[in-house]
Amino acid sequence: MKAVLCKTLGPARELVLEDVAGPQPKSNEVLIDVHAAGVNFPDTLIIEGKYQFKPALPFSPGGEAAGVVAAVGDKAGAFKVGERVMAFTGWGAFAEQVAAPFYNVLPIPESMDFTTAAAFGMTYGTSMHALKQRGQLQPGETLLVLGASGGVGLAAVEIGKAMGAKVIAAASSAEKLAVAKAAGADELIDYSQASLRDEIKRLTGGQGVDVIYDPVGGELFDQAVRGLAWNGRLLVVGFASGTIAQLAANLVLLKGAAVIGVFWGAFAQRQPQDNAANFRQLFAWHAEGKVQPLVSQTYPLAEAGVAIERLGQRQAVGKLVVLAR
Repeated sequence: MKAVLCKTLGPARELVLEDVAGPQPKSNEVLIDVHAAGVNFPDTLIIEGKYQFKPALPFSPGGEAAGVVAAVGDKAGAFKVGERVMAFTGWGAFAEQVAAPFYNVLPIPESMDFTTAAAFGMTYGTSMHALKQRGQLQPGETLLVLGASGGVGLAAVEIGKAMGAKVIAAASSAEKLAVAKAAGADELIDYSQASLRDEIKRLTGGQGVDVIYDPVGGELFDQAVRGLAWNGRLLVVGFASGTIAQLAANLVLLKGAAVIGVFWGAFAQRQPQDNAANFRQLFAWHAEGKVQPLVSQTYPLAEAGVAIERLGQRQAVGKLVVLAR
């Protein structure tokens, strides 16, 4: 099979496409013929050895895939050869085949094609867990989404609206904010043109926001924490800015607020029943047209490195997807 390989840790341009032996599924694994694979921020980190997981070289990046079951291990549940599925792989999805533990594999609902399914799992799984289990977002509350034009950001905008919140979308350009507006955002903040802190104050009448979804970090985190309402919750989702902010703990004390970490991958492993319930709701919302990934561009397998590089440079709007077939 053909696979994109990381043979030395470094930038995405050093990835190569080669013919390799296909994976042999373990007893608890499902072997999948990959049709499409989503590109996510961890892909930019794992190839440079900067992510929580550090697979042995050489390896294929790619944390989520959609395709067709090719084989099923004898302890891999009720999946059947030929079934359409999506899988969370950690790495390995930028290839024509990938093996994944059965508990990380979900049937694709009839309402989704392979490209949509490849763009759905990680971003919507992360944002649903963040807003439901971690942020405990309630109907009528105000949600601020930073980086609102990216994959997880757009998912958070849509999920926030589906949960009954007022959503303020923040991004770095008018073009990106137009995408967030189309996804349902009620108010917009262009933080390249105005102070995020001042705009939060203006839009909330000085009250602040109940929940902040932050996949960006850095300077925006510093401003956002000052925009929390009493009993507000700031969700730490990621650090797309490249800078991990330091918290001034007195700000949390004064607002009776909480800064809460979001690690969806660990949640899915530790609380599989809650994760499955989240996806049942997400699939129902998708069927109703309330959530829909924006796939802004697709790439052939040979150009997976280009897609990873574009995402790493924060040039992507919505989701990028690699097509293996």
